[in-house]
Amino acid sequence: MTVIQIRDYEEPDWPRSREIHDLARPVELEGSCDPHAFVPLADDKDDLTQFLEAKKFVAHRDDRIVGFVGTEATDIGWLYVDPAETRQGIGRILLQHAIDHIHATAPGKPISVYVLGGNIPAQTLYRSEGFSLVREFQSENNGYPCAVQELKLVTNR
Repeated sequence: MTVIQIRDYEEPDWPRSREIHDLARPVELEGSCDPHAFVPLADDKDDLTQFLEAKKFVAHRDDRIVGFVGTEATDIGWLYVDPAETRQGIGRILLQHAIDHIHATAPGKPISVYVLGGNIPAQTLYRSEGFSLVREFQSENNGYPCAVQELKLVTNR
């Protein structure tokens, strides 16, 4: 199997990143929000704005993008892996890269991530990397209620 590599997101990555998001987002919503909360990234004005503003990195195997992650200041978001590529450590590699990036740009600052309450795989990944639950709260996603968890990573790096 070819090694997963991480690089900065580039504009030509948009179609594949959008495809990965749109494939993975319904899985993320399972157990957290009404399935009708799903809106394709290109059609979700608020999410698209946040996506475009984030510093993004893509994971690729050879020339095929298999996932991506975004950061903004000390927040991690946009961690999506192609559902056909899950359970191979790609999410962990992306998460570790995002943590390293934030440590380099904001040393010593706590790192935050927001996870849907029913997204057990994501919660498990973040907790395995040292994130702790800070709070749970009710929010909404495209007009549908959902539970959210805020997790933080506090390190001395």
